[in-house]
Formats: sequence, structure tokens, C-alpha cells
Amino acid sequence: MNAPTPEFLPGSLVAARGREWIVLPESDTETLRLRSLGGGERDETLIYLPLERQPVQPATFPWPNIAQARNHAASQLLLDALQLKLRSGAGPFRSFGNIAIEPRAYQLVPLLMALKQPTVRLLVADDVGVGKTIEGALIARELLDRGEIQRMTVLCPPHLCEQWQRELSERFHIQAAVVRSNSADRLERDLPPGTSLFHAHPFTVVSLDYIKSERRRETFQRSCPEFVIVDEAHTCTQAGQGRQQRYQLLKGLAAQPERHLVLLTATPHSGDDEAFFNLLGLLRADFTQLKDLPVGQRTDLREDLSRHFVQRRRPDIAEWQDTSMFPDRRTAELTYKLTGAWGQLFNDVLAYARELVERSEGQGLREQRMNWWAALALLRCISSSPAAAVNALRTRLMGAQGEAETDDTASLEEFEATASDRVLDGTDDALSTDDIEPGAQTEDSQRLKVLMVSAAALAGQQNDPKLAKLQEHLALLLKDGFQPVVFCRYIATAHYLAAALQEKFKSVMVKAVTGELTPDEREAAVEQLGESETRVLVATDCLSEGINLQGLFTAVVHYDLSWNPTRHEQREGRVDRFGQKAREVRSTMLYGEDNPVDGAVLHVILRKAESIRKELGVLVPMPDNEGKLTQALMNAVLLRKGSATTYQAELDLWGEPAKEIDLAWQSAKEKAKQNRSIFAQRRLKPEDVLPEWRKSAVSLGGEADVERFVSRAAAQLGAPLQPVKHYFKLLTEHLPAAVRERLAAEGMAGTLRIDFKQLAAQGAAFVHRTHPLVAVLADTLLEQALDDAPSNADDAQVARAGVAFVGRVSLKTTVLLLRIRHQLTVTHGTNSRLLMCEEAVAVSASGAEPFAELLPDQTRALLGAEATRNLPVPLRDRQLQSALDALPSWQPQLEAIAKARAQALLQDHRRVREAADSRGSYQVTASLPVDVMGLYVLLPDTAATTSMGA
Repeated sequence: MNAPTPEFLPGSLVAARGREWIVLPESDTETLRLRSLGGGERDETLIYLPLERQPVQPATFPWPNIAQARNHAASQLLLDALQLKLRSGAGPFRSFGNIAIEPRAYQLVPLLMALKQPTVRLLVADDVGVGKTIEGALIARELLDRGEIQRMTVLCPPHLCEQWQRELSERFHIQAAVVRSNSADRLERDLPPGTSLFHAHPFTVVSLDYIKSERRRETFQRSCPEFVIVDEAHTCTQAGQGRQQRYQLLKGLAAQPERHLVLLTATPHSGDDEAFFNLLGLLRADFTQLKDLPVGQRTDLREDLSRHFVQRRRPDIAEWQDTSMFPDRRTAELTYKLTGAWGQLFNDVLAYARELVERSEGQGLREQRMNWWAALALLRCISSSPAAAVNALRTRLMGAQGEAETDDTASLEEFEATASDRVLDGTDDALSTDDIEPGAQTEDSQRLKVLMVSAAALAGQQNDPKLAKLQEHLALLLKDGFQPVVFCRYIATAHYLAAALQEKFKSVMVKAVTGELTPDEREAAVEQLGESETRVLVATDCLSEGINLQGLFTAVVHYDLSWNPTRHEQREGRVDRFGQKAREVRSTMLYGEDNPVDGAVLHVILRKAESIRKELGVLVPMPDNEGKLTQALMNAVLLRKGSATTYQAELDLWGEPAKEIDLAWQSAKEKAKQNRSIFAQRRLKPEDVLPEWRKSAVSLGGEADVERFVSRAAAQLGAPLQPVKHYFKLLTEHLPAAVRERLAAEGMAGTLRIDFKQLAAQGAAFVHRTHPLVAVLADTLLEQALDDAPSNADDAQVARAGVAFVGRVSLKTTVLLLRIRHQLTVTHGTNSRLLMCEEAVAVSASGAEPFAELLPDQTRALLGAEATRNLPVPLRDRQLQSALDALPSWQPQLEAIAKARAQALLQDHRRVREAADSRGSYQVTASLPVDVMGLYVLLPDTAATTSMGA
């Protein structure tokens, strides 16, 4: 890019086409990118200098004048409008002016770690619900706003694509295209020949399953953006064809030394050492050596790794004094008994399942495996609900009719994979979301028909003790004000429960969300539930990842026990996560106290996992050897003789398989303990981060500042906010026509429901500093402020100038509100990029003292002070004219303040972007003269007579 001419540097003012403009970055010697002086971010234009009829001239910002004087109460509105409009903020973080979220201090740790690296290579392994999406996207947004990257992509499992697209758009103002099998052709259709989709669309969210194939992988690696986020990164390191392809994809991307790579996962170590060290090797190839190095030789390499690997548990957040972001989780267990007809049916199905297994002994491998899976499917479905049992009993087992396939090894492997996915819960790095009931019918027999009829007859509370116990528990939760999500394993169970619960709780909205729905339909169904005061969501595990539920729900009930403890944590993590407003969430496990399947899962798997989690503080993935241990455990349940009505908790009840699992758990625990010791990092502490966070939060304004500004601005413009329970209403029809038109262009009309807190109340929009409503109000008020025309509605305007008696000063005090622009030059090697920074700064001078910069709270104390009385207009004008006449003599002081601010900004950038020399250098120059936005003379009330005569 050609360097712009000196007089037209970014941040300088020019006059063109009868207006004044601010020059923006990306201007050059022939083309200027401009923003009108009082306009918003969208009020930009391009001017091609050779075609302009009148030459573009340098300009200066007009000083305040007497005609712009207003009531003192309107002075703070100008400060808020100016501050909240800033996008190219001058704080230590360039991105904070462009995000629609107030990140918590602890979420800045990965960002600061990333900024200390010449090329970002980071593994963020924080707990479920801590906010990894925010942490990863913050890094991308910051590097974009620093000009260090121009393109970025997110690689994620297909069911997370829309969530990432929405998060990037709504919270980070990054408009990304989703690339997967059903959208890639459409995106490529209109591209010129030879143009890469990833160049035409600089921001993308890409399905890992779509891009991992060898043909697409090679093409993608050639045109891949320079910044890549990989979500659920642990799914890219395991064995198996699909996951091996994912790993090869990431390995190829990581081989490019200049590519930034941020890996996100809540489970970096899923029990497989090889997979874990493969993951570390993506950060830096030599980190894989940690697996084989003797303990004494690991120190230096571990120290290096600590700069690339951040892992926090919920308790780790406590040191940030920010635990209010997470609720207390109270857990409970509920039991029911297999009584009456239900108990009899369960025993009959269990007996039939055992016969299936015993009958296949001595037959071919295929028959043995088919009967075994059919038996296991029956156990899983009868433990879920009568509806799931009926579906399993009447659905033919896939492959059972294929005589020609008997010797087809590939077909048997495919059958095993499908059966495992539908009956078991998958591995920790690839939990199953298949919620269709597995077929269990391998024969046509009268006995099967009798079992089907018996199962169908059991539907309903009086015959189903499990359902009765659920209804009893939900009644208590709803009475205590909780909004529950009931998780179950199969579609039939979800619909069965939803129908029964809607009948039981007629005033409560109940919906079932299952894998039958598309991701968009699931999200719409969840949002519809939010329209009701009391709600119950019944969901299969299609919702245990992908859609965040913390805004609407506060309790989780595990109606069906998952056979994998990670799934339980995922379910609860949908509700117990960053942004949950409730101070307490509930989690309940429901199980049959005389159900041998529940007993085995509970005692051998779930309780063991929970005891290890409490001891180590992290969830240790189940050491299941691709499901083999769970299968052996269930085999022990099937083959154990005796009634299903009683059992004991001892491990020997399930024989050798239970003991093997216990040994595997012990091994996994010790390995996890050792890994946490080996990879315990020198984490950034609060004192390293909090000063930077506070500096940025203060300079740009937070939730309280936004609420104050919107409330006061709406009132000034004739439409005061109306408080309604947990949010506010804004009736746009009472606003001036010009404001209504601007809001309508942003898709806002009629009655707006707004909230100023994360997460917003149901049905209300979260209004943050970058929300279009804030921009429209700020632009409108700044335009009013710059208008020279006098107004009769004195107290309905923004004040660029004013004089008032206040009780907060003992001497006559002049406050100037300044807008300072800086040119920030970032040099990487031979490439330089010129950026613009803006900041609002207030300075004051009391009596004969020189001007000094005010801290934000001092500014608000002075400009927000209640005027004890205003001056008569002639006296006010005399005081103002005296101050305006002195402005030229104050310019050297103001320029010195601007230059000092430029040096402070330079130190901020150097301190935060603490990286290798190859990362480049910074230079900051203040754009002079500074803009004097407002001038206010404050007089001490006790000296009114003297001051008026001065």
C-alpha cells in the first residue's frame, strides 16, 4: 500500500464536498477513505482525488461557541456519546471498542498469553462453561484490529457451525460464512475462475467433516487464512479414519510457521497419551518429546509449554474474585423401584436378552455379535422408557436379514460401529449424538409380540414408577422457581415424557427437542420456550453440546443415566456456565435402585468419575478402550443370574469386568494427577491482568455507562425508557422522525425491549456499547452538539459549552472535553501498517493552575455534578467568551497533553504485545491540533457574587 500524503494521515481532518471529514486508515495518495466529522461508523465514503472538482484541503475542528451553550445537565451526555462512539480505542487492547461483550478479567489470560508470542500457538483447555469461545474469538478480534491478520477461520464439528457464526457476528462483529457440504457450492458459484472461497470470504466457519477429505484438505491448506481457531480440538488427534484425516489437516496447517493457531478443548487429555502429545505437537513439534523424556530433563520444555497451554478449573477462577459469574451447583440423586407390572416386564425383557446371548454361543461371529447388540439395545431402551422399549422390540436389527453379508467383514465392522453409536455413548473425544432407538428384533416370534404389547400397556404415570418420580421431582423444582431441562437418551422417550408432562403441568410450557430437528429448528424451539414464565425442556443429547441454555434454564435432570461421565458434565455445562444469572443451579440423577443396568453404570462408572473429579478438581475421561470395558460390564450384567429386584454395590457383583474398570480408573486418576503436575503452568495471575482490563474498561465505558447514556438520551429525545420487570421498553414512535428512520434502517422499529446486562432478560435485546441503538443515539446527539443553530428547548440538547454554579469546586474551574486522535504505525519486517486510535480525554484548570488530565471518575464528578443554579444568559455568555478567548493560549498545554497520551499509548502497546523482535515495532504520533469538543466553566456556589463580578 502506498503511504498517504503527510497532510492526509489517518486521524487528520480535511474539507471536501462542503463538509469536514476524518481521514481513515487504508487511504493512499489517490484515494481517501473518510468519515464525516459527526457521523457514525457507517457514514464513510471514498474520494478519488483525481476526479474531485474542488481540491481536498486540510481542515480544523471548530471550537465550541456561545450559541452551543446549554443547561449544565446536558454536558455529561456529550462525554458519554463521545466515549461510547469510539471504535478505534486507544487503550491497551485495540479490540475492546469492537466487541459486544464485557469480557471478564480471567478471560483475558489467553489473550495476553497470545500477545506475548510472535506467532500465536495456544491450547486453551478451560473447563466446560468457562468461556473458551469468547477467549478464542477475543484473540482473533484483537489481531484483526491491530492489523496483524486480515483473514481468519474457525474449524469445528458441523453441529457447532451456526453457534460459532452467531457468536462471531453478535459479540465480535465478525461476519463469517459457514462452509460445509450444503453451503460450499452456493458460496463458490458466483466466484471468478481461480478465486479461492477463502480469499473471497475472509472470515469463515468451516465444518471439520467437510474439509478433512484429502482433496479438500490440500486445497484448503493452500488458501487457508493466517489465523485459525480449532474448536473441540481433541477430536482431531485420535485413531480412526475420520479423526486421522482431521489430524492430518491440522498437522499440515501447523507446518506453516507463520500461521496463528488457537486450539480449544475442555478435555485435552482423553486418556490417550499418544493423542494428547499429538495435540501438543501442533503447538510446537518438539513438545511431543515430553512423552518420552525422563522427568529430570523436562524442565525447560515444560517451561516453554507453559507459555502455550492454559487450563483453568472452576476453582481456579476464584482467585479472580469473579466467582459471581458461576452459580453454585447442587446435586442430588432420586431413585424409583421396578414394581408391579413394570418390574415384571423388566425381568421378562432381561430374561429374553440373556437368552439371546446364550442362544448364539457356538454360532458364527456375526450371529453372536448381532444377538449381543440386540440384547444390549433392549437393556438400554427398557431402562429408558416403555416407548423406547416398544420401538426397540418392533424394529429389526440393522443387518439381521442380510444372508449374503454373512462373511462380509467390512459390513460387520460397519454394523458394529452403528450399533455402538446407538447403544453406547461414544468415546470422550467423539460422544454420540445419535438418539434413534436401536433395533433389537432379530426374529419373528410370539414372545416378542407379547413383550411389545406389555411394554405399550405400561405407558403412563400409574404404570411407570420412573415417570411418576420425575413428575414429583419437577413439581418441587417448579415450585422453587427453577426452570428444568430433562435429558434422556432416545427420541421416543423424549416425546413420551413431553406428552406426559404437558398433561400433568397444564400451565407450564413443555417442549421436546430431539435429533429429528435441524439445528435451526432446535434453536427456534428453545427460544419459543422462553416466551413462557415457567417452562420444561425435554431433550436428547443432541442438545448436550452446541446450544447454550443458561439464559432460560436453571436445573438439569438426568432422566436416563449416560454410560459416559463426560456426557453428564456436558449436559450440566449447558446450564451451569458463564452468563448464568441464577445463583444456584440444580442437577439430579434419576435411577432405578433395583435396575441392574443403572446399578452397574452408577457404581462402576459415574460415582467413580465423580469421586476422582472431587479429588483432582477436573473431570477425568472414562478409560474405556473404545467401549470394550463398558461392553464387558454389560455382558456381566446380562449373564448374572438371579432376580433383578435386588443388588449390592460391591465390585465383585459384576465380576472381573468391574475390577478391570476400577483398575483402569485408578490408572487414569494417577495419570491425570501426574499430568497436572507435569504441565502445571506458570499461569498469569490477577495482578498481571487486572490493571490492563480496568484501563480498557474505564476508557471505553461499561454496562453502567451504556445504561446511563441510553436512559438519558432517550429521555432527552422524548422517549423515556419504561421499566418492565427485568428489562426496559423503548417506544420508538415518540422519537424524532430522523432518529426513527435511522433505527428502522438497523431493523429496529415499534416497541423495543432492551436490557443492559449479560445475559439479557428473555425477550429483550442486550444493548452494549457497540449496539446500533447506542450508535444511533450517540450520532444524533453529537450532530446536535455540533449544530450552531440556537435552540429554545435549552434542556433538551447536548451541551458543547456551559457555565454553572456547582458545589464541587472551590475555585473557578474550566473543564475541556477533548477528542484526541493518534496515528499508530505497526512495522513487521519491511511492511508497515498505519492505524488510527481515538480517545476522549477531559482536562481541567482551577484558578491560575495549568491544565491537567482528569481521571474518568473525576470527570464524571465535575460534569455530572448537580448545578445549584444556572447563570442568566448575559452573564453566562460573558464567562464563556472569556474562556473562548483564552483557547488559543491554551493550545501548547493541550498539545503537550496529547503528546503525553501518545507516549502512554505507545507504552501500552509495547507492554501488552510483549513479543520477539520479529513481531515488529510500534510508533505513535498524536494528530494535532486536538479537537476541543466541549468547554465548561464551573463556578463555586459560595463565591457567586465575586465570580459574577469578575
